[in-house]
Amino acid sequence: MSGSHAEDPASRGDPASGDLHLASQICFAVYSAAHAFNRIYKPLLDSLGLTYPQYLVLLVLWEEDGQTMKAIGQRLYLDSGTLTPLMKRLEIAGLVRRARDESDERLMRITLTETGRALRHKALPFPDEILCATGHPPERLKALRDEIIALRDALHAHATLERGPS
Repeated sequence: MSGSHAEDPASRGDPASGDLHLASQICFAVYSAAHAFNRIYKPLLDSLGLTYPQYLVLLVLWEEDGQTMKAIGQRLYLDSGTLTPLMKRLEIAGLVRRARDESDERLMRITLTETGRALRHKALPFPDEILCATGHPPERLKALRDEIIALRDALHAHATLERGPS
């Protein structure tokens, strides 16, 4: 039999077919793309004295200052064991303040310092630099971002069903 219907899906590199070729793995495509993004971000963030995870925390705080550690962790998909040392480093750098919430002392509230707020201005060119580095039009990147978010959300939902909420 000839034609595409007779073709074995594994021979086409179909990730749903059980193909174990590295190039067929969507997880590797996302992982290696993340590394490529980090290579572009590194010199930009080095100029601010930040790591990528620190930059993500600042992005969250630039959107809304005074959030709790828990809220920041949920937004960034980071647990407290990862977030606490990251926040301590940002505090030592003079970019944030950590303080117990006045109404609920179990919560740690994070606020930007003046230096942390001022850093936002220096980071404003970063999105355009990333856009230029991709070589794609903004509309395509927005669509791709939306697809990746949908994929992430589907994976989180599946993991929650399989293992329960984390």
